Amino acid sequence: MSKTLIKEMLTQVTRAIAHYKMIEPGDRVVVGLSGGKDSSALLFCLNRYRQKYLKKIPFELHGVHLNMGLGADIAPLKEYCRRLEIPLTIKPTDIATIIFDIRQETNPCSLCATLRRGALYNTVNDLGFNKVALAHHLDDTIETFFMSLLYNGNLKTFSPKTYLDRSDLTLIRPFVYVTEGQILELVAQENIPVVHNPCPANKKTKREETKQLIEALSQQYPDIREKFLTSLHNFNPKNLWPEKENKKGRWG
Repeated sequence: MSKTLIKEMLTQVTRAIAHYKMIEPGDRVVVGLSGGKDSSALLFCLNRYRQKYLKKIPFELHGVHLNMGLGADIAPLKEYCRRLEIPLTIKPTDIATIIFDIRQETNPCSLCATLRRGALYNTVNDLGFNKVALAHHLDDTIETFFMSLLYNGNLKTFSPKTYLDRSDLTLIRPFVYVTEGQILELVAQENIPVVHNPCPANKKTKREETKQLIEALSQQYPDIREKFLTSLHNFNPKNLWPEKENKKGRWG
């Protein structure tokens, strides 16, 4: 059963990498490791992918963990990277102090994400790597779409691959075809360690609310994730309304 799951997920990861040319020979790829299930599972799969295509697509793999200053025990993450023989860089930050002590943010997630991105990109540049692999999966893609729709009135989600001209880095998301359910199963079967998230805002966010909404929809429409992925690939702008000719007012 375990081998079947790994084979299935590696097929999905390989397909995503091939579809969007995420990894090419000579790339130096950093995996952003929070210590959570998603990023640790991504490291596992990318390591297997690298082993499989070592001669055809040689590339470097490196882990980076941002120490937020929340007192998380990352000893299991260190041991996990040692076991996989993947170098791990731990970057100390004062993000928690800025958000909770100095700014005393009541809705900290947006600022936290901005600060984490900046710290991660700076660290990757200092290490001399050119790509950053993030562990956003298919469920994240769907949740981001609904959050954008419900809270901002936009029809959009993140891209599988994005070039950041300011940082001269390329973001890749090799898990965009993988579901959260598969990740949970992989973590359990392969004994992948998960670091407890001590953030006070954990599980109290708009994303968590949206996650519950998607889960409720999936009870009635079990293939909603597959259908959503198909719709992304088949999207045609002509199927939506054209831009308004009168741009003076919101509804003008």
